[in-house]
Amino acid sequence: MTVLYIIAVLVLIFDFITGFHDSANSIATFVSTKVLSPFAAVSMAAFFCFPDLLFAIPLKQISKTMIR
Repeated sequence: MTVLYIIAVLVLIFDFITGFHDSANSIATFVSTKVLSPFAAVSMAAFFCFPDLLFAIPLKQISKTMIR
């Protein structure tokens, strides 16, 4: 069971780090193609990441229930 917890923690760390790269790449794509200004691209990325936080809290409770 300990190995399962270690793997789960490593997966979460990897997912967290990958999220930084994904958001940076999406912002860079819009800015480099001059579709959006840097300010607009960062603002939109921040705005659309906020709902993810709202959905992550209830999903965390669901996953805790499923582990039991």
